[in-house]
Parts: sequence; C-alpha cells; structure tokens
Amino acid sequence: MCTGKCARCVGLSLITLCLVCIVANALLLVPNGETSWTNTNHLSLQVWLMGGFIGGGLMVLCPGIAAVRAGGKGCCGAGCCGNRCRMLRSVFSSAFGVLGAIYCLSVSGAGLRNGPRCLINGEWGYHFEDTAGAYLLNRTLWDRCEAPPRVVPWNVTLFSLLVAASCLEIVLCGIQLVNATIGVFCGDCRKKQDAPH
Repeated sequence: MCTGKCARCVGLSLITLCLVCIVANALLLVPNGETSWTNTNHLSLQVWLMGGFIGGGLMVLCPGIAAVRAGGKGCCGAGCCGNRCRMLRSVFSSAFGVLGAIYCLSVSGAGLRNGPRCLINGEWGYHFEDTAGAYLLNRTLWDRCEAPPRVVPWNVTLFSLLVAASCLEIVLCGIQLVNATIGVFCGDCRKKQDAPH
C-alpha cells in the first residue's frame, strides 16, 4: 500500500476514535445520563482529568488530520517536496498523538482501578479504591453505591471504552509514525500516477 493511501486510512480511523473518546468523556460527566450529579464533589478525579477529551480526543485529532492531509494531494506544496513536508509534519503529529493516547490510557486505567466516587452509608468517597480493581469482577459490590444511581456500570463501561480506544490510537499513531517516516525518505508511490499533466 502506498504511504499516502495508508496515511489517509490511518488518519480517518484516528479521527473516528478521537470522536469516540470525546463523547465517552462527555458521558462520564453525566452519570447515568443525569446532569444533577455534575458537581466536583460527586464525580471522580479521573473524570475531571478529561483523559478522553484532552488526551484521546484533541491530542489525537491533530495527528488524524495531519495524516489525512499527508495522504492527499493538497494545494500546499505540490510534487515530491510538498508531499514529503506533509509526511514530516505527520511524523511529529503522530508522536504527539502517542503521548495523548498514553495520557488517556493512564487516566482511564486509573479510573477503572479506583472505581467511581459514590455515596455509601451517607459517606461520599472512593469506596472501591482498596480493592485494587477486584470490584470489577464482583457485581454484587456495584449495588452498594446509593448515589449516583448505576454509577459503577456507567463508569466501567465508559472507562473500558476509553481504554480500548486509546490502545487502538497508540497502535494507529505508531503505524502512522513508521508510515510517515517511510514517506519522508521514499516519497509516495502515487506521485507518478496521480501527477497532473
């Protein structure tokens, strides 16, 4: 596959994944879909760190767009030199995207391990923090949270989605890093076929 076509496929996939991360993080701000719990005292720290919005979202959106642009012909920088410049920009953007995806993975993993902040016996806190993630396998513990209602399955589902998406983002940014590096040194195999006459 040509480096340009590969860059375009990877870029579109990254843009899709970053939108998934942004939506998942936005849903974490409204446990069980209820806005009445959007308070710093009722949401866990990992929700407020915005791993899905900042890391897996905005920081991965940049390499996604750069990869799509590197895969296209564009009006800026025609010919071999212009394509190589876009590929070089994609190399740096992909490295930036790996950092964002790692941030998202770290925050989401910590959110899964610590569990949500919830009300049990009149006390707000991280009641599952001492279980070191064992609460994930014991669904009877999930019902102990009185408020917000169904916060444990809500957080587990969304943080798991963020973990999966950020892992895919790391892999795709790594692929684009290698692909763009090859594109910088070797160029795009499409340049002779697609060149305007």
